[in-house]
Amino acid sequence: MIDLDRHQSLGTALTEALEKFSTETCLIEADRERENHRLTYGQFREATLPLAGFFNESGFGPDSRAAIIMTNQSKWLMTAYAIFNRGGVLVPIDYKLNADEHVAILAHSRAEILVTEYHFWRALTQTAEYRTRKESGTLALRIAIITDLPRNADPLGAVTWEAARGAVPDGQVTRHRSDWACIVYSSGTGGRPKGCVMTHENYLEQCVSLTSLYPFWPGVRYLSILPTNHAIDFMVGFIGPFVCGAAVVHLRTLRPEYVREAFTRFSITYVALVPLILRNLQTGLEQRFTELPPMKRAVFNLLRWLNIQLTKRQPHIELSRRLLSQVHAAFGGELRAIFTGGAFSDPAMLQFFYDLGIQVGNGYGLTEGGTALTLNDFRPFRCDTVGRPLPGVEMKIKNPDKDGVGEVIVRGKTVMSHYLDDPELTAETIIDGWLQTGDLGRFDEMGHLQLLGRLKNMIVTEEGKNVYPEDIESVFAGLPVKEFCVFAANYIWPERSMMGEKLVLVLRLEEGHALTDSLTDDIRQRNSRLLNYKRVSGYVLVETDFPRTASMKIKRVSLAEEIRARMDRTEALREL
Repeated sequence: MIDLDRHQSLGTALTEALEKFSTETCLIEADRERENHRLTYGQFREATLPLAGFFNESGFGPDSRAAIIMTNQSKWLMTAYAIFNRGGVLVPIDYKLNADEHVAILAHSRAEILVTEYHFWRALTQTAEYRTRKESGTLALRIAIITDLPRNADPLGAVTWEAARGAVPDGQVTRHRSDWACIVYSSGTGGRPKGCVMTHENYLEQCVSLTSLYPFWPGVRYLSILPTNHAIDFMVGFIGPFVCGAAVVHLRTLRPEYVREAFTRFSITYVALVPLILRNLQTGLEQRFTELPPMKRAVFNLLRWLNIQLTKRQPHIELSRRLLSQVHAAFGGELRAIFTGGAFSDPAMLQFFYDLGIQVGNGYGLTEGGTALTLNDFRPFRCDTVGRPLPGVEMKIKNPDKDGVGEVIVRGKTVMSHYLDDPELTAETIIDGWLQTGDLGRFDEMGHLQLLGRLKNMIVTEEGKNVYPEDIESVFAGLPVKEFCVFAANYIWPERSMMGEKLVLVLRLEEGHALTDSLTDDIRQRNSRLLNYKRVSGYVLVETDFPRTASMKIKRVSLAEEIRARMDRTEALREL
């Protein structure tokens, strides 16, 4: 690993890595049975510097902003390095958002250059939102670079990836640790865009912390499944492996059979998965165990019991590989750990994998705090916690009750600088240097953090997606009611649980009107247009007007308090 303490920016750190590990493999890209290519660090550098040259010749320089909307592939990482090489600010955008959301983030971030795949670009340019913003001058986008242009297709004013080449820059643009590195959006933008401004120091310090617990080195192979725009994969699927000389494996298809094959085909060492995928993996394994012939199942259960007894105090990966060789062979035989985070993980699921000798590095974090704030260090393994704070992270419980439960707040060099163009929200979120997470928790006697609920009107899905109820409300605009809003049910009726969170629609009908079948059908039809994880699960009827500010904004905290005081959850919530 290179010495990150000597570096002021991600750009210089990555440049040193490309030179130091020039002959080591850094990227492998595969599509189904075919391997597209594998690149050494030296080849990566040669392929990327002409793109940096194109940026340079296009007037892109220090503090200029460039966005990426792409699935996981080599070009994603090449683009990111080219941006950092020129001293620019990266805006990583979730490719799973819809075209209108892409346009909104591009506008809010004031990105000048966009690098994306052709089909995303085509969808984006066909939206009324894009045309309106272009005509009004509220979109700063000057250049679009597209990949995967079909034969004879119109590039729609974009430059192809192959043509985006310029003279190799002379030297590298100097940046400082306090300069912006990325603007990361933690949710959709139907409501209030939340662009977290992350500095070079945020990432450099985070990388040092994480690699102190889970080191990478030349020969390690990380399977990149989470989108690279995701905070976890950006760090452990790009920055971490690169500064340590490890290799990243990208799959252009995520069909389960090819993902399973990748573990054995590429001898994967690490992988990061959101809890939803981890649960699906558990279900598949349990099904296979159930289908074993009686005698083999009895032998397997005996070996698993023996592994449990011998690894109670700490993991012993080599021993587990011998006892449960077939299970570990299915994961390639080299897997050292699965990382998970971004959403709450069921303790029973974590224990299931640990009992098989498969370490799951369960962590806790939020976009505003960097990749992770806590991580299980397996000294000892605790499935009911999210581990201890990472080195360099200060964490405490604000206003704890008699049980020690209160809001988790954190301070450290990985906490974001601020929200882009939103000093009011920044001031609410970072108070005296402490990030207010909005999560309820407590520390146990061993210093492990246990999460017990949320203070925020927000849910986090098993896929690690933040869903802000305000972003859902536009879908229900125009309902024939006096007023409405959307809440997380656990925000109205707090429960000490991070699981089973749901969204609910709160309705205030017009005076003298009753709930009709046509209104219920209208709500159901609108709800069906939303993605599954954004749908409301039910509705609540209130009989008084919503409390509002002088500017007529809904006082959500007051409204939630009123509902909680007047209605029991079981009686009030009607399912759709």
